[in-house]
Amino acid sequence: MGIPVFILAGLLVHFVFLVSIFDIYFSSPLVHGMTPQQTPLPPPAKRLVLFVADGLRADSLYELNGNDTTQAPYLRGILENNGSWGISHTRVPTESRPGHVALIAGFYEDVSAVAKGWRENPVEFDSVFNESKYTWSWGSPDILPMFAKGATGDHVYTFCYTAESEDFGAQDAAKLDTWVFDHVKSFFNSSRSNQTLFSALNEEKVVLFLHLLGIDTNGHAHRPNSREYKENIKKVDEGVKEIASMIDDFYENDGKTAFILTSDHGMTDWGSHGAGHPSETLTPLIVWGAGVNYPQKVTSQPFEDNFLKEWKLENLKRLDVNQADIAPLMASLIGVPFPLNSVGTLPLAYLNNSAHFKAESIFTNAVQILEQFKVKMRQKKETTLSFLFTPFKPLSDSEQINFLKKVRLYIQQQKYDEAESTVLFYGFAFVGMIIAFFLLIQTCPWTYYVYCLLPVPVWYAVVRELPVIQDLAANLLSLHIHQSVGFLVVCTLGIEILVFSFFYRSALTIGLVVFAGWPVITQLWVQAKKTALIWTLLCVLLAIFPLMPVVGREPNIPLVIAAGLLTLLFSCFSLASPCKSANKYRNNEDLKLHFYQMLSIALSTYVVSSTHDSLKNKQGLPVLNQIISWMTLVSSLVLPLLSPTFLFQRLFSILLSLMSIYLLLSTGYEALFPLVLSGLMFAWINMEQEALQHYGLSFKPKLAVFNFAYATDITQFRQLHLDDIRRSFFFVFFIVTAFFGTGNIASVNSFDPASVYCFLTAFSPFMMGGLLVLKVVIPFVLVSCAFEAVQVTTQLSSKSLFLIVLVISDIMALHFFFLVKDYGSWLDIGTSISHYVLVMSLTIFMMLMNGLAQLLTTKRLELPRRTKHHST
Repeated sequence: MGIPVFILAGLLVHFVFLVSIFDIYFSSPLVHGMTPQQTPLPPPAKRLVLFVADGLRADSLYELNGNDTTQAPYLRGILENNGSWGISHTRVPTESRPGHVALIAGFYEDVSAVAKGWRENPVEFDSVFNESKYTWSWGSPDILPMFAKGATGDHVYTFCYTAESEDFGAQDAAKLDTWVFDHVKSFFNSSRSNQTLFSALNEEKVVLFLHLLGIDTNGHAHRPNSREYKENIKKVDEGVKEIASMIDDFYENDGKTAFILTSDHGMTDWGSHGAGHPSETLTPLIVWGAGVNYPQKVTSQPFEDNFLKEWKLENLKRLDVNQADIAPLMASLIGVPFPLNSVGTLPLAYLNNSAHFKAESIFTNAVQILEQFKVKMRQKKETTLSFLFTPFKPLSDSEQINFLKKVRLYIQQQKYDEAESTVLFYGFAFVGMIIAFFLLIQTCPWTYYVYCLLPVPVWYAVVRELPVIQDLAANLLSLHIHQSVGFLVVCTLGIEILVFSFFYRSALTIGLVVFAGWPVITQLWVQAKKTALIWTLLCVLLAIFPLMPVVGREPNIPLVIAAGLLTLLFSCFSLASPCKSANKYRNNEDLKLHFYQMLSIALSTYVVSSTHDSLKNKQGLPVLNQIISWMTLVSSLVLPLLSPTFLFQRLFSILLSLMSIYLLLSTGYEALFPLVLSGLMFAWINMEQEALQHYGLSFKPKLAVFNFAYATDITQFRQLHLDDIRRSFFFVFFIVTAFFGTGNIASVNSFDPASVYCFLTAFSPFMMGGLLVLKVVIPFVLVSCAFEAVQVTTQLSSKSLFLIVLVISDIMALHFFFLVKDYGSWLDIGTSISHYVLVMSLTIFMMLMNGLAQLLTTKRLELPRRTKHHST
């Protein structure tokens, strides 16, 4: 008798475990008792028409036929000319009932319905239909009744064909959709003779729902690639066109009707649905009419799939949503409360309304979701022992109040962007609390909190700048695979060369030689042979400097004198050239300034030669030379701000002023370095204009008349392009070249006291160190000013381009972070630490240089002019 009892006990235990999963996983998660939330501002639409083409795949609607025609010309025209479009992403199970619940009620199917075949409501739930003033619906008896059952009041009306009409074996299942269209037309026609119905139709907050089952039925019977399925799409397109036209006529084109066409789920190639294949979960969404954005033209989009190219919709902004997001969209358009159980997030990109309306709407959406949390927490608290109940701290009562007050204050102060991002902030705050909790239980030092928590605000800032990253990613993904791989390889090699240059300066030579071939690789030389030739020659010339020994070993004053004479020669050429162009000196004061700067170059050249001759003859530093040197230093910092702000005039004025100082601080070949570097910078500016024209991003602006002072119109700024990564990399590379090109402070012993002898000969470490830093900074300033010119002439905001610069710099910093050593010789340890400190300081220094470059290029000091007096 023991064995049968044992078997029965085993069966009972397993049965209990079997039943338990339904109790745990298939009991209703819905809660009730929330307060309805409604946007307080007037809605853009009085009525909404919802078309749901059951079983319609996104690709079946959007794709073109072999002859570039479409099965749905009316809807194609809508998304190209009148409305917004995208893909609605559904969840499994991809069935009709859960799909419609997500669309209309805003939550994903109550799982307890699985045991009832998705046919009846196991629990009551709220929906857009329930919140409307009136809803009229036509279609399948399997779908419509569940939105009427449990609706408060008598305001949701259904018109269904018989269940027997849904016949997969029927010759033409499209007749189901024809039935719907015909009955809608008849309904509106009859309203003209029925005053009660006519008045109801003219109320606000009205919904018209057309459930179109024919496509799904034909898909099951004949497969989605069949003629019947495609012909049914065409009939739906024609029917939607007729209904939309009829409704506009009925309401005398009052512009208060919003239209939405979507699907509950897709279908596999073999005619089934229910699982999670993309052909089942990707459904179309087209929205147009009152309160809806018009098509938005774009040049790139952040999607990894190839659908846009296949559908030839690359230039029309695609706005994807989750299926549950459509319910709050409908509620917002007609101004009804958001469905109480909705978990959808309002897709603001679809709305064509004020920032105030959008902020109020997304705030209402957040409060509506918060209401569900409050009810759920209250229920949980009531059924849990008090000492075991732990509230969710980020959404405690006080935090909720602070959250709501803060968002409301933002809206009152018209800070709409801040209001929309508060929810994002609380999400990152929660992540920070989790990190802090794990650090706390491990009793970590306080510094660990800093290291681990600092990335939270950083990534919060990154997420808020997501469109910038998406633009770059979209540009990269738009390339062919071999181009993408090639681009990533080039970027990787470029950054590795920069890292390598910290150990071996000659690595910069390799990079500059590659730069010299840039016009040939990109075919730029075809349209700008002269500019490309100058660029190549100057790249090769600059590539020589990293191969030279570190400065300070053997003074060579004749090379300093040669640099001064070359600068004077170029000054004469620049003086003659502008006279033949539109960018000529506007008055005598500007001409006098140019001559004064030329005189300063000549004096600096003389002082260097005279001082070193005097010191060589043991006669000390001449007092006159010392006075001239300090006067040159002070005046050269101000003179560029007196020059015209036309691009080349201001940049050349900056070069002459800084070159005067640099000559006084030079002892050998390094005096030629800023001259060659500046020449390459001028060539870079010109080459970037050619690149803009080459890639078709802009017309080639006339640089001769370009004025820094009027180049900050943000309305002219364009979106980021893949080529902007190259521009940013060029800047970082030139900054590193400016730093290591002549060996300046690559090591302590590269400093030669002789470089400051024109200013002082008595030992003064602070004064000498300050002059050395100034010498190091000068090439930085030249590169930064050129980069400022590149930014404004290529119509790109400094913020966008500098973000890329910081990314490149931080990737370099990561290399040195992992290269830091705490073992080996003091030299190895010290070198590894100094490299990391150096590259981190370089990143910070570039930010400062960016601000200084903007000051030097855009500001102008006006000297008081003498007033002419006329005798009477």
